[in-house]
Amino acid sequence: MATPGRKGFYTSWQSGSQQISIVVAAALGYGLNVWMEPAVVADWGWRIPFAVGCVIIPFIFVLRRNLQETEEFANRKHRPTMREVMATLVKNWTVVIGGMLMVAMTTTAFYLITVYAPTFGKTVLHLSTSDALLVTLLVAISNFFWLPIGGTLSDRFGRKPVLIAMTVLTVLTAYPALSYVVNAPSFAHMLETLLWFSFLYGMYNGAMIPALTEIMPVEVRVAGFSLAYSLATAVFGGFTPAISTWFIHITEDKASPAYWMIFAALCALCSTLALYRRANTRGQVMQEAAQ
Repeated sequence: MATPGRKGFYTSWQSGSQQISIVVAAALGYGLNVWMEPAVVADWGWRIPFAVGCVIIPFIFVLRRNLQETEEFANRKHRPTMREVMATLVKNWTVVIGGMLMVAMTTTAFYLITVYAPTFGKTVLHLSTSDALLVTLLVAISNFFWLPIGGTLSDRFGRKPVLIAMTVLTVLTAYPALSYVVNAPSFAHMLETLLWFSFLYGMYNGAMIPALTEIMPVEVRVAGFSLAYSLATAVFGGFTPAISTWFIHITEDKASPAYWMIFAALCALCSTLALYRRANTRGQVMQEAAQ
């Protein structure tokens, strides 16, 4: 359980743990492309990562079975019904939509530097598949490093300053950074650019997770957080590869995916300012952060 004053650090490991899966997936892809011929990978080698993924399923069930609830939740005398939860969500729909926009920066950056990066490296920069996957592997390691730092800094200096700083930096640097690698494509330049995006993502998301938790009304905290995060993943993150490809097609600018990242950062910046203004008016955030 997260201790008072260190919620940012502890909650950042939720996203940090996801980076391990990216490292394993990228390492498997890199290994397959180095050790196997493309025809072999296309024939049966692609099944190996799926087999490895199936191995962890029993551990997931064991972990879920041994999870503990917080003392506050366990001591609650009233457990809201599904109808009550849905009614409260509808009542607080503006917070859910605002939370979705806050998460937009996280999901867009994550999908850009992990999911879309291998395709971008291979088809746009014309790097080898193994080089593109190696960049993804190193970026995931970088994410793992920056996420707890972002959470810790948000514990020390507040969530809002970290969120604002990272969104502003994204708006100012996303296009120049992507133009840098597009104008001089190479493994090193792609790695440098995506490591910078990894810094922006890790620092922002490390602060965003506890911020979104604290802003959500306590009676629908889990449902509201889950809905906001899922909507952002579907609308922003899930469409990032397709929109990035479309932008390149209609603009003939290989750095144009940066516009989508900038748009997501602006959405996150505006929602952060609006949600904190609303929460501070109610005295909610200060009280939650102190616990």
